[in-house]
Parts: sequence; structure tokens; C-alpha cells
Amino acid sequence: MASFLLKDVRIFDGEDTIDNGSILVENGKITKVSPSSIEYSGPTFSKPGHTVLPGLIDVHIHADKGNEVALPQSLRFGVTTVCDMHNEWHNIEKLRKQMEGGDCADLKTTSFAATIDQGWPIPVVTAHDKSEETMAEIATWPKLVTSEDAKKYVADRVAEGVDDIKLMHESGTVMGAQFNKPTVELQKAIIDEAHKEGLMVVAHATCLADTLEVLEAGVDGLTHCLIDQPPNENLIAAYKKNNAHCNPTLSAMGSGTTEGQKMQEKFAHDPRVKHLIGDQDRQQMCMCMAFAKHTGASFQHAFETVRQLKANGVPILCGSDAAGPAVGTAYGLSAHLELALFVNECGFTPAEALRSATSLPAQRFNFADRGRIKEGLRADLMLVEGNPKENIDHILDLKGVWSEGKLCSAYKDNF
Repeated sequence: MASFLLKDVRIFDGEDTIDNGSILVENGKITKVSPSSIEYSGPTFSKPGHTVLPGLIDVHIHADKGNEVALPQSLRFGVTTVCDMHNEWHNIEKLRKQMEGGDCADLKTTSFAATIDQGWPIPVVTAHDKSEETMAEIATWPKLVTSEDAKKYVADRVAEGVDDIKLMHESGTVMGAQFNKPTVELQKAIIDEAHKEGLMVVAHATCLADTLEVLEAGVDGLTHCLIDQPPNENLIAAYKKNNAHCNPTLSAMGSGTTEGQKMQEKFAHDPRVKHLIGDQDRQQMCMCMAFAKHTGASFQHAFETVRQLKANGVPILCGSDAAGPAVGTAYGLSAHLELALFVNECGFTPAEALRSATSLPAQRFNFADRGRIKEGLRADLMLVEGNPKENIDHILDLKGVWSEGKLCSAYKDNF
């Protein structure tokens, strides 16, 4: 169903709210948004007491090995766009082929991250999986050393048509380990080359020292939040200097320290999601990666960092770091957990949390065709019962999800 009218609904358009309005979708696009009725002779659905929002954008997943669950499950949870933050190119092609069959979230990608020999994430991957398939995939990863390598790496990503560039800047501090880490000079070379091509650059870092280094190199955003110690003034200043954003991946960080397990279990067993997630994925979300359990790292450091960054005007984006091998996470559902943590632990209003997963990531990543309910944009929509702008918990009262105006099959009995 690519053309229809939703009426008698509350509309949160990604920024503002219409209390009782209508949305007309034609051929997969939003063609009219009105605070009153719209004349239309096609399929029409009246949903009083419900709220329509832009489809959510999860700015950080890994559909490792072309994971067949990632895109369909994300869509079922109202996540209409996912950003894969490191994957082999042949897996990206596999995922795009899957998308042709419909019922999938849209995919944005960095392709291969800027990896180095025996640098992150090679040690953690091979510690758990030395299968022939995995080792063959790792063999295809970039092994960057020089500025010339940096230029070729960016040129290869441009040729693939990536949406942004991903750096890895991980010393192993929060894991009590010591990993090979790229030099700041190499990171600067990649960033400078990417910026010449008009590409935004984001970076993995999980401790204060690594975060400060990669911000000093000129990165545009961080794909995690530090957990080794509380934030300080230097951190705030470094973010502000770059106009950088933070995607804290609180869901993954809580799994890393094991402090998030109670919330993970709560969301995994919420009766509203039983039909949207398989038993294996539910069980996986109830486990913990525990990579930082014994190093003094704390979930509270992440919460305080997000609070202080937000208070100082640093953009905070919703991204879960959901991945097949990343226990404690689940595609789609972890994005909802992230929003709850923003509100319940980090001082966000529900509206601010909703912006972090809709209009704000669209602005930061230059996704000009989505993230808002606005005439001319993709009809990526989610319908929930209740008002999540007042109570973020209503975001899981899902009643409908559309990608380019096409209803997700999990909701076909509702329309």
C-alpha cells in the first residue's frame, strides 16, 4: 500500500506536534500534512488516540555476515533506516539484495571501517571466532599505515558510494587490554581526505584518552560514549571545537559493564514485542558482553557524559550498536531501549529523545529525504497508540510501520 490517508491522529513531525491532523501518502511520498481533514478518495484510516512519527533512524548497527534478521527486525520496531558502521562490501551487497524483497529497513553504510593490522575490532572478533569464514573476512579488511593508504582507502569508499567514513580508535583501556591503535597522524590523513570528498567522519572510542585524541584529529562524531572515567572540561571543549555529535550507544555500553542487564531483560520480555522478535534474539538481548566488567568502567560515566554533553549543546544521536555477535543488543528493539535511557537516565524530555532518532540524525548525516513528516519526503512512518511525546514508553505501543509508504507485513491485520 503506497498511497493512503491517515486522519484523526496526533502528528509528531520530528520537531513539532499537530494534535489532531491528517497525513496523505501518495506513491511512497508524503504529499500533504494538515491540522485538519484532507479530501481523498483512496484508502483512509482514522486512528484517534494514536500518534504518527517519522520512522526511527538507528545510526549505529552492524549487520555482520549480511545478517538476514537485521533489516526486517529493525523495520518491525519502527526503525526505517539503519546505518551499518563496519561491514564487508560483499555483505552490504547481500543486504541490498535482501531489500529488494521489501519488509526491510533502508540501509546506509560506511562499508569497511578504517582498520589497521591487529587493531580494533580484530582482537575481540578473533577471541571468540576463529572460523575459516571469519578469518577470510578479516583478511579483506583495510590494513592502513601511511597517508597514501589513507588516500586509497577513502577513494575506495567513494567508489562504493558510502554515506560516511568510520574510524577505529581503540586502545583497549576499558577492557584491561592493549590493542594496536592508529596513529593520530593516520586518522588526520583519513579525515582530511574524507572531508575533501564531502564525507562526514565518525569514530569508535570508548575511553577518555582515545576520545580526546580522535576529536583532536578532527572527527565529526563519536560512535560510543566513554565509560572509563567521568567526563571533564577538556572533553566538552573538544566536542564543541569540532561541532561534533555523540552517538553514545548506551545499550551496548551497559552490556559491556553488565550494569544494563536488568533493562535489557525488561525490554526483551515486554509483552508488546513478543511477536516482533524471535526467541534466539530475545535470549541474546538478555546476555551481557561484559568486556568492561572488571576494569572499573561504569555505566554511570556514560550517563554523566551524555548529560553534560547535552547541557552544553552537543548533539546526541540514537544508535544502538546492535550486532549479531554483540550480546545484550537486538536489532530495532535496542533503539527503543536507547530512547528510554535518554529519558530515564540522561535528562532528556521524551520529545528530545524522539528528535535524537528522527530529525537530528537526518540533519547530521545529511539524509535530506527522511527524518521528518513533511511534504515531499519519504513516507517512512510509525504509528503508536498513546502519546510518546508525553511518555516515551508509548513508543513501543506499535500499531503500524511504513517504509516508503509500504506497510510492514507485521501490521497487515491492523489495516
